[in-house]
Amino acid sequence: MNKKQKKNLVRIIIAAVLMIVLAFTELAGMPRFFAYLVPYLIVGYDILYKAGKGIKNRQAFDESLLMSIATIGAMALAIYEDGDYTEAIAVMLFYQIGEWFQAYAVGRSRRDISALMDIRPDYANIEQADGTLEKVEPDEVEIGSIIVVKPGEKIPLDGIVVSGASSLNTVALTGEALPREAQEGDEVISGCVNLNGLLKIKTTKDFDESTASKILEMVEDASSRKSKSENFIAKFARVYTPIVVYAALALAVLPPLVRILGMGLAPEWGTWIYRALTFLVISCPCALVVSTPLSFFAGIGGASRQGVLVKGSNYLETLSEVATIVFDKTGTLTKGVFQVTAIHSDKLNEEQLLHLAAHVERYSTHPIAESLRNAYGQEADGCTVEQVEEIAGQGIRAQVNGQTVYVGNAKLMAAIGADWYECDAVGTIIHVAIGQEYAGHIIIADVVKEHAAEAIKALRKSGIRQTVMLTGDNAVIADKVAADLQLDTVYSQLLPQDKVTKVEELLAQQGTGKLAFVGDGINDAPVLSRADVGIAMGAMGSDAAIEAADIVLMDDDPLKIATAMKIARKTLRIVKQNIWFSIGIKVLVLLLGALGLANMWAAIFADVGVMVLAVLNAVRALFVPQSDVVKAAGSQMHTDVTAA
Repeated sequence: MNKKQKKNLVRIIIAAVLMIVLAFTELAGMPRFFAYLVPYLIVGYDILYKAGKGIKNRQAFDESLLMSIATIGAMALAIYEDGDYTEAIAVMLFYQIGEWFQAYAVGRSRRDISALMDIRPDYANIEQADGTLEKVEPDEVEIGSIIVVKPGEKIPLDGIVVSGASSLNTVALTGEALPREAQEGDEVISGCVNLNGLLKIKTTKDFDESTASKILEMVEDASSRKSKSENFIAKFARVYTPIVVYAALALAVLPPLVRILGMGLAPEWGTWIYRALTFLVISCPCALVVSTPLSFFAGIGGASRQGVLVKGSNYLETLSEVATIVFDKTGTLTKGVFQVTAIHSDKLNEEQLLHLAAHVERYSTHPIAESLRNAYGQEADGCTVEQVEEIAGQGIRAQVNGQTVYVGNAKLMAAIGADWYECDAVGTIIHVAIGQEYAGHIIIADVVKEHAAEAIKALRKSGIRQTVMLTGDNAVIADKVAADLQLDTVYSQLLPQDKVTKVEELLAQQGTGKLAFVGDGINDAPVLSRADVGIAMGAMGSDAAIEAADIVLMDDDPLKIATAMKIARKTLRIVKQNIWFSIGIKVLVLLLGALGLANMWAAIFADVGVMVLAVLNAVRALFVPQSDVVKAAGSQMHTDVTAA
């Protein structure tokens, strides 16, 4: 609770206590009026000020004007009749209670989102020539500089670890509680907290282009992108409020005139003015104006707690309507890195074959060579590697401990006369021969992400009608991934422009519902922009993809898509519940008020009571329990970590 909220709460309590005390005092006439005027002004002076300011700026028609007219009118009636002032004070008092609840709820949502602001680094440590550290502003650090991050400090800029190893707390970025390990050669992103070891990092981006700055920029821009529901409510309030004021004026004036001129009866001005004032209080659109943006704000806050950044409430609304999801393959459903998936040999064991291949590829910079070295992991085993020769388009030949070893494709095996054979495994096949004798082969392939299959199941469970994969990879590999994940449709061997064409075809075929595209590469940026809603992988995705996307998954976990959809749909349900509940109660009590069957206390409930209930309902968007699939995946992750 901030200082302003505390101050308002104190005002509410003081006014309530004074109103209760005055109820037991025996005062009459003007002393009674001035006594009740004190709690009225204590609790309502800011509302009266806003109403006066609105009139001055020719923007009078808002809830402050409605509250001011209703309460001043009620006070005037009480003076005229030497009656009860408590209704006027109660209207203002309960209105302020409703405003306090709204401020508290917004503050709660804002804290969840602004917790991200903690990822903004305050400084960067630059190592001087004498070994001392100088603290500088992060935006003063140039690309390629070496910065030092001590335990407990935030990583200020994106970069590559050149020295040291540590665990990183990434919860503010990804929502993932488990720390990530970082060692020499690993890429790290700004906003993570260094937990234990000392890290030296070579920066790869300026501060403005680093992950933390980009995330904060997205969050700050989110509130400017309004949903259709918010825009409707804003337009509705601008039209609705003046209509209500004029209707109340008509209710106060026309019936008495009809009684005098048409019926020859007493006008009963007090009765009809009281009904008009009650009408004003009932009709105040606070619940609608407050609860709708608050619901979306809470939904965006709830998503951020799960590591999902939504760039605006309009995208949250669109996501709730998605019926078709189109995925890129590499880096989205798969890890986007080559890994050894199988080793086949009739002459050597798996470790021996991998040993030979890794040593022959020792000096190659090709991704396949790197995957072989990573799989072997024991390069410094004392083996000698000499006379390394690359054979263009075929592979590499080298002397390993005096033996001539060939590592390459089928063309290389055919060229040396080795008796090689085909393999049915999906992936890139690396053949190995010792001399002219075939030793076996190693299959290298992109690996499907751990939660990809669970993500597809969770999306189907949430009502997604069609899942599609687009990839530039060959048909054999694409079909295998699609079959493993049980996707509905797959299109392979596509160029970036072909992906845009396919998405446009799917959009044209789309009936009800929206289309979402999920990608991570720079070549996915045009498709992300073309889809109804674009979802990017934020941890390892390209800057272009993140910039073009409407929603960013900070930990690259496709399972978070189902979580984001659940948040979006719950948020929209809450918005609709509040709209129908607010309008329904108001229409009912308005009719009763016009007929004289509802007094000011009923009006207070129809206005403030409904607003408080709507606000409390809106806050539910912050708390979205994860689906059973998500929980199961989390439990499996915990089991794996414990076992490790």
